Amino acid sequence: MPEVTATPAAQPGNWVDPFRAYNFKLLVNNVTEGHFTEVTGLGVQVERISYREAGNNAIVRAVPGRVTYASVTPRYGLTVSTELWDWLMSAVEGRVSRRNVSVVMLDSAGSTEVLRWNLINAWPHEWYGAPLDAMSRELAIETLVLAHEGLLREAGNGSGA
Repeated sequence: MPEVTATPAAQPGNWVDPFRAYNFKLLVNNVTEGHFTEVTGLGVQVERISYREAGNNAIVRAVPGRVTYASVTPRYGLTVSTELWDWLMSAVEGRVSRRNVSVVMLDSAGSTEVLRWNLINAWPHEWYGAPLDAMSRELAIETLVLAHEGLLREAGNGSGA
């Protein structure tokens, strides 16, 4: 039987730096679109179904039920690009264009992909315009909310970003 050697991260007592939340990019059909400032909502929930066995009311059993995926909300700086707006408008007009969307986590230098979450068959179902305030010096940030049919996590490909 071959000897199995644990990676340094898997051994107790070894410190592994967590990834930085600000080093990411969003790919829509493998094209980086816009300057995204935030992505929230990556999540999955497995419904808990409780039941009691006949004659044994003291114990409540739990079994897994339906799986639901949270909507993912990217926020991005308003530019003259209409790519995301056109995608939203196709859904508004009843022509939903489902696309593969990836949230890519980068290393601390921001140059190498370390992992990614793939949203399967994503499409925009909400949009919020940038708050406009003449007294502010903030960037104009728009919000797009994406529905999707599944979430996969995979290790980064190690290629440059």
